Amino acid sequence: MWASWWFWPLVAVCTADQFRDTAERIMQSTPVIDGHNDLPWQLLKLFNNQLQDPRANLTSLVHTHTNIPKLRAGFVGAQFWSAYTPCDTQNKDAVKRTLEQIDVIHRMCWLYPETFLCVTDSTGIRQAFREGKVASLVGVEGGHSIDSSLGVLRALYHLGMRYLTLTHSCNTPWADNWLVDTGVDEARSQGLSLFGQSVVKEMNRLGIIIDLAHASMATMKAVLQLSKAPVVFSHSSAYSVCQHRRNVPDDVLQLVKQTGSLVMVNFYSDYVSCRAEANLSQVADHLDHIKKVAGAGAVGLGGDYDGVSRLPSGLKDVSKYPDLAAELLRRQWTEAEVKGVLADNLLRVFEAVEQASSHTQAPGEEPIPLGQLEASCRTSYGYSGAPSLHLQPGTLLASLALLVLCPCCL
Repeated sequence: MWASWWFWPLVAVCTADQFRDTAERIMQSTPVIDGHNDLPWQLLKLFNNQLQDPRANLTSLVHTHTNIPKLRAGFVGAQFWSAYTPCDTQNKDAVKRTLEQIDVIHRMCWLYPETFLCVTDSTGIRQAFREGKVASLVGVEGGHSIDSSLGVLRALYHLGMRYLTLTHSCNTPWADNWLVDTGVDEARSQGLSLFGQSVVKEMNRLGIIIDLAHASMATMKAVLQLSKAPVVFSHSSAYSVCQHRRNVPDDVLQLVKQTGSLVMVNFYSDYVSCRAEANLSQVADHLDHIKKVAGAGAVGLGGDYDGVSRLPSGLKDVSKYPDLAAELLRRQWTEAEVKGVLADNLLRVFEAVEQASSHTQAPGEEPIPLGQLEASCRTSYGYSGAPSLHLQPGTLLASLALLVLCPCCL
């Protein structure tokens, strides 16, 4: 009996190795599709998007959660790179900044063709899997990036955007953000305005995935009821596990289940444990809860790497995805369910969005009423000479106010 002290710890180690080995075997054929990575934002902050700066070399990049060796070690096979521009660009240079971030994603693919393959559809993701490359897709984070314009929305689609996060941590003139639920912001659209509904319909028509991360609960519910295609939460977790308003409550998870939508779990410690510290097991708790409420097909991964300051122990960078897969196997998730979390659930949603699109349908044309836009130094071409626009009362006064408040426009 005295010698048995070492036996059970040895069994535990061997079992852990078994789960990790199984995870790696699964991930060789079904690599990770991650819903949200902010490396392009880090490239802007650190190097002003100058990728040929020797310090920006993605094979040796330091002080970031993401580089090429880490992506390889983590079996990352597809990544929605975030084309993010902060809320303080709204009504200023948001569109320009967004275009620059889309450009840097394209240049990543150009500069490292042996690693990244820029793609725009589910077929492209599968092709990258076969070639052993990281399928690179554009996700625009924040509806302010389209500057309340269906024309800009379409232009970003043509440049490769395949999801749009309807809000960041600020309202747009047509959709409310999560801070409304905390009382920090006031509801402006009670979820979605009429123009916001037009944005959703146009995204469905084009085949752009609707992303509800950062949205208010009213916005979540309005979109889930309106959209003809499944939606995603590209980097959100479960509210019942951590009661943070960036997470998804159970009544919304029920709608996620009904619509075949997807919650891609965020690794930011504050959203995982509601504290500054968290661990890998607590991330798995979120996955377990979403599976319990919405089904195994509703669970994905959106780590938010390089967009957050605090990460759980055991998930310090993108190389650690196999450890999370091993934890799910340890919790008796089936191999099919793990494959769903890794990639298959997102591919199903993406294919459903593509199937619901209709490029033969006429594009939406109704502009947002001028009076709903912020009084900033913007021009008003097209509004005054188009009687079919049905401008709302007060629009003329708003237009005059622009001239009074912004003489630089004259």
